[in-house]
Amino acid sequence: MYPTAYLDYLIYFHVERDYFECHEVLEEYWKEHDPKNRTSIWVGLIQVAVGLYHHRRGNRNGAIRMYEKAISILEKQKTALSELGLHKSDLIRQLQSQHQLASNTRNTFHDINLTFSKEDLLPACIERCQQLGLTWTTTSTPKEDIIYKHKLRDRSDIIRERQQQLKRNQTNDE
Repeated sequence: MYPTAYLDYLIYFHVERDYFECHEVLEEYWKEHDPKNRTSIWVGLIQVAVGLYHHRRGNRNGAIRMYEKAISILEKQKTALSELGLHKSDLIRQLQSQHQLASNTRNTFHDINLTFSKEDLLPACIERCQQLGLTWTTTSTPKEDIIYKHKLRDRSDIIRERQQQLKRNQTNDE
């Protein structure tokens, strides 16, 4: 009933607190299913994860921008959020709270849990966890290596793609 990528997003979000992987798994899904829609529910959820990732690392400005963008998209996605089993008003309230924390010069951060509004979502997450050999929990503490995960990944494919896109753009401009 729910896309596997979405369940994986929820697992990375709650079980592992790996917001970088939340972004990765859902961005791949979005690019396959709704790539041109910048106001897609998937984009809003990606921005939630990116905001939390930035915030945890102390990138307050990046977090604030992502929280604002996520709120803007998700406020208009009540039906889609409901279909995905997420409680819209709780999510918006949590993002506003995170935005306020990120705006504070002390840079306080805390993880959040998404509130499920459909009874079948938690069992689907638990079943997916079992498939992955994990145990569902919403109280985990992130491993230190996920906080700066973006610095550890191989970016050669991304760099190569950006260079090719730049060449295409330069050719089109001539």
